[in-house]
Formats: sequence, structure tokens, C-alpha cells
Amino acid sequence: MGIVFEFPDYYLFPNGLWVTFQLSVLALAGSLVVGTVVALFRVSPVTPLRWVGGGFVEAFRNTPLLVQLFFFFFGLPLLGIRLSAEPLESNFRAAVIGLALYHAAYVAEIVRGGLLAVDKGQIEAARSLGLSYVGMIRYIQLPQAFRAVVPPLGNIAIALVKNTSLAATIGVSELLQGGELIESRTFRSVEAFGAVAILYLFLTIPMGLGVNWLERRMLVVR
Repeated sequence: MGIVFEFPDYYLFPNGLWVTFQLSVLALAGSLVVGTVVALFRVSPVTPLRWVGGGFVEAFRNTPLLVQLFFFFFGLPLLGIRLSAEPLESNFRAAVIGLALYHAAYVAEIVRGGLLAVDKGQIEAARSLGLSYVGMIRYIQLPQAFRAVVPPLGNIAIALVKNTSLAATIGVSELLQGGELIESRTFRSVEAFGAVAILYLFLTIPMGLGVNWLERRMLVVR
């Protein structure tokens, strides 16, 4: 008798995939913005900003993501900070914030490496032309840094998509939780989690191909 893919709650798969997609996009956007700002702090000539950037990276990179998710979901309300009056919105927002800040620490180090890799001759030339520090960062260093760090940033993005599965631990109805619910109702572990794995591949494989395409395009531009 062959394996039959029949699930009474099949709608949980597309619903979970959609929630995972939203989590991934929002958290990735947040991590890129926050990570870039932290990277700029890390290379800033202002010492207190370097301390803030270094403290952020060490704090978020050296603590487990699951602990951070628990803190944002369970801990913030105890401190009087509520992300939303609705529980379902609150856990989703906690997941986005936790995923964004955790991966922002890695993005910051990658972007910082890209900034430091820019040839010092170009920086001196920019200063000799009268560019301000902000102008030099905006027009000289950041564009070159992002071209250089496309592959590692792509790896961070793919890791973020896979890490969205941890959002199930705080009640977010994402892809893995949908698979767990179906498995608990049908007891078909292989089919349920096999379908979840295939749907994750549906997200991550195109991302990998997109990163490869961007890398080749950036090489042509340079």
C-alpha cells in the first residue's frame, strides 16, 4: 500500500507558508537596516558609538535565538512593554523583532568587513575632494561594501528563513507549526514533515539561485 497524501487540514500548509514568508521578508528587511546601522557604529570614529555597536553584536550573537524570542514574547510584557493588545499579533511581532535583531548582529559584522575592505586610497581621494564623512560612507564605502558581501548576506537570508521555524515555540502559526498540527491529528509524521521540508526548499532554493545571480552580476559591474 502506497503513501497517500491526504490531510484533513491541508490548508494549514499554504497558510503556514504565507506566514513564514511574511516573517522572513519583514525580519530580513529589519536585519539589513539595523545591521547596516550597527556596522556604521562599529567603524565610526566616535568611541561611544563603537561601544554601542560592539555591545549589540556581542549581546545578540552570543545568546541563543530561542532565548531571545522568549524574552521578547514573555519578558517584555513583564517590563510593561506590550507589542500588541492581540495575542496573535503580539507573538508575530515578537518573532519578527527577535529574528531581525538576532540576524542583524551577523549582518553588522559582514557589512563591517565590507566597509573595512574598501581601499584606503579611495577614502583618501574622497576626503581630498571635500566629501564629508557621511558622504564618503554613502557614496564610496557602502556601495562597494554591499557588492563585496552579497554571498554572505545571502547565506544569512537563507539561514533566517530556516530559523523562522523557531517562531512556532511562541505560538506563531508558521509552516512548522502547521506541520506539527497536521501530524498530531493524522499521526502521519513522514508525510507531514516531509511536506514541510519540501515547502522550505520551495523558499530557500530560489533564494540561493537569486544570490548566485546577484553575485555574478556584481562581478560584471565591478
